[in-house]
Amino acid sequence: MQALWMVLASLFFASMGVCIKFASAHFNSFEIVCYRGMVGMVFIYAMTRVQGVSLRTRLPMMHVWRSIVGTISLTAWFYAIALLPLATAMTLNYMSSVWIATFLLGGSLLMQSRGGELRRQGPLFLTVLAGFGGVAMMLRPSFTGDQALGALVGLMSGLFAALAYLQVAALAKAGEPESRTVFYFSFGAVLAGALGMVFVGASEWTWPSALWLLPIGVLAALGQLCMTRAYSSGATMLVANLQYSGIVFAGLFSLLIFGDQLPLIGWLGMSLIVASGIAATVLRARAVPQAPGEER
Repeated sequence: MQALWMVLASLFFASMGVCIKFASAHFNSFEIVCYRGMVGMVFIYAMTRVQGVSLRTRLPMMHVWRSIVGTISLTAWFYAIALLPLATAMTLNYMSSVWIATFLLGGSLLMQSRGGELRRQGPLFLTVLAGFGGVAMMLRPSFTGDQALGALVGLMSGLFAALAYLQVAALAKAGEPESRTVFYFSFGAVLAGALGMVFVGASEWTWPSALWLLPIGVLAALGQLCMTRAYSSGATMLVANLQYSGIVFAGLFSLLIFGDQLPLIGWLGMSLIVASGIAATVLRARAVPQAPGEER
């Protein structure tokens, strides 16, 4: 059942990306983050009332940190989606698994004094290098101007997504229900988006373009709930690998809806990132068995 939750979450997130692509022509990234959070809060609040789940938490600072890193990742991802083909932006955000492996590998090497530690974890190290090699293939020199900036921001979104997923793991391990975790993340998105709008301004609402904001919030909330449920239910390696189905959905949407044409080297780089992410997930479970990311 965990596998189905993650595949469903990936479909929701890819579909949200389509809506963001359309909405970004009329709203800036901070606006989309803010409105996405508002819709998500209303949706989750209604759900918790029906389920009888309390929103009171014993771990406020853990939620604050999850909201900070998650909102940075979200804003960066939305910005990348506006500038890049949907499949490319989705792939860069899904570099989170490779980033997690990088964190765990680096931490393990720093804490180990044995000279053979690097050799023992060599396969994991090579997998991380392969992931960044895939990024280099996708972010080839032909990326210039806004696309180059979008690519770098998209890469940053994956880095902060890794930190956010590790915090989701910690909250789940501490016994926080997924609806509470998603509610406070949505609340953080509202605050961060509103703060950003103070500096960059807000766009005038026009119809029917403003209607794109509603499905963004609903799909985001559904995706977060499914993802959190998947990671808090066990079978971590299977769940983490199935998140890459989102890239497949995004690739199909890019081709069928937006008519994006990626060169062969871009598709090869994307495939290398997916393969390295899957391999890193498997290898880090063996190389760093006590890794907190394995509890997601």
